[in-house]
Amino acid sequence: MRRARVRDEGGFTLIELLVASAMSVVLLGAIGSMVVSAVRSQPKLTKRAENITTARWVLERMTRELRNGIAVDKATSNSISFRTYVRRTSCGGTGIPAGSTAAIICEVTYTCSTTSCTRLEKEPGVYTGTPTTIFGGIDNSSVFCFVPSTNTDSLSCGAAQTPVTGTTYVGLTLHIPNPSGSGLTVSDGASLRNATLGY
Repeated sequence: MRRARVRDEGGFTLIELLVASAMSVVLLGAIGSMVVSAVRSQPKLTKRAENITTARWVLERMTRELRNGIAVDKATSNSISFRTYVRRTSCGGTGIPAGSTAAIICEVTYTCSTTSCTRLEKEPGVYTGTPTTIFGGIDNSSVFCFVPSTNTDSLSCGAAQTPVTGTTYVGLTLHIPNPSGSGLTVSDGASLRNATLGY
């Protein structure tokens, strides 16, 4: 009778416990590797998001000034100088002007290298001075394209091209290295509103 009772009692055998333990170890190992992978990739994802946000802000600033533009004076695929309306008391001024400050015409020059873009604001016709770096972290200096231009594929930023007299549209493309692989491209463009309206 004692033997019959022992046979009827439920429980796990040693082999069943070993199999369950091994499966638990494999499952915990898989979960642990996923957590470690997520923690390691987080800084790259954060940097990528930061680069995209900064590039969008820079493009917004450039296109805003281009929209107020009167004429493109000098330009290449990595630099553009144009006359535009700027809300300041004098060209090259700093700080935020009062809301009642009238806009004046200044020469704004953007120049991009393979690492950064700079901005220079001077009186019309002045192209030299100490520029201010507005953005760093690009890996291609060919940023600007023009319509009309000497290039038959004028909307293809990145190709060497020269604007012709009467350029009214400027395209912008920032190529940002991606920490986790291929680069990111952020593009925008603007028509020189005052040039097309004849102001």
